[in-house]
Amino acid sequence: MQRKDRIDRLVGEHAAKLSERLMAHRTQLFPPNAQKQLRSFSSGEVAGLLGVKDAYLRKLSLEGRGPQPQTGAGGRRMYSSKDIMALRQMLEVGAKAPGTYIPGRRGSDHLQVITVINFKGGSGKTTTAAHLAQKAALDGYKVLAIDLDPQASLSALHGYQPEFDLADGGTLYDAIRYDEPRPIRDIIRPTYFTNLHLIPGNLELMEFEHDTPRMLAVRGGNLFFTRISDALAQVEADYDLVVIDCPPQLGFLTMSALSAATSVLVTVHPQMLDVMSMCQFLLMTSNLLGVVADAGGNMSYDWLRYLVTRYEPGDGPQNQMVSFMRSLFGDHVLNHTVLKSTAISDAGLTKQTLYEVEKADFTRATYERAMESLNAVNGEIEGLIQAAWGR
Repeated sequence: MQRKDRIDRLVGEHAAKLSERLMAHRTQLFPPNAQKQLRSFSSGEVAGLLGVKDAYLRKLSLEGRGPQPQTGAGGRRMYSSKDIMALRQMLEVGAKAPGTYIPGRRGSDHLQVITVINFKGGSGKTTTAAHLAQKAALDGYKVLAIDLDPQASLSALHGYQPEFDLADGGTLYDAIRYDEPRPIRDIIRPTYFTNLHLIPGNLELMEFEHDTPRMLAVRGGNLFFTRISDALAQVEADYDLVVIDCPPQLGFLTMSALSAATSVLVTVHPQMLDVMSMCQFLLMTSNLLGVVADAGGNMSYDWLRYLVTRYEPGDGPQNQMVSFMRSLFGDHVLNHTVLKSTAISDAGLTKQTLYEVEKADFTRATYERAMESLNAVNGEIEGLIQAAWGR
């Protein structure tokens, strides 16, 4: 009789092998003790981000105003993300309208907390959250990205391998746990994007799912759903925008994130099975959040939008699904879509986003088409943020 392996040991063995290989892959990409760094941006890219002419940037440089660009191959002028922010600060001083170059919060504007959710994997949830957070930072917003998914893909995109880099904690769980929570400032980490900070994730986040039922039984009440909003209140003045990448299930973490949110972004892959899954997800979300609302949770949002991701315009059935969603949800579906692109998926192979990779590494048309798609989506979301501030 054939002896069967114990599944727990087999899975553990596979996890150890995979972890070791991933560490080797990271060491190959980034030498030991090296940290991920962001590439420099061409003067043309910077001009596009700032909304000025390239010739104007050249004029500023020749006059010695603002940060001086590095000169690259062929005399190309290159700027770091820190330089871009310095240019924004300089130009904002002389701007005719406030917020032209630094568009973040002013006066009584409230902190924007955007939760990115979906119940089904493969919807582009994490890449959406990463590209949104990074583009907002490049656009001059002060951004905090929170990886609330125990699978920690958002953290991996920003250079963290959870089982090695977070062995002693450092996730949001530290700030929202019931026993001796840490100040949230202690776990916020800078990134290689100026203006973008990160709270990474790992499997430790699952402890919140295990702790909460026990605490509800002991203490009673509905104390779990304010944990994230209470933690964020400690740093509310430090940021314009918080982007939370939620786990792909409706547990206590997701409900607490939804209670802290001012806005909700639901990513949807336009295929029948995904839309059917989303239907179940929305039904469960409504029921559970109704319970939270009845218990006193804040359920008033600035906006909720569905974002179509991994969209292939030439695919007839996908077009039918998009039309179906627009007919059902109307303006709640974003006008722009994230196109399915080899540029985005290939960038992910080296743990990078499209904003990080070099344009020269891709076919020009493929890169530009994907970048145009992402920028259009993020621009539409920025418009919703500004509208929530009454602008």
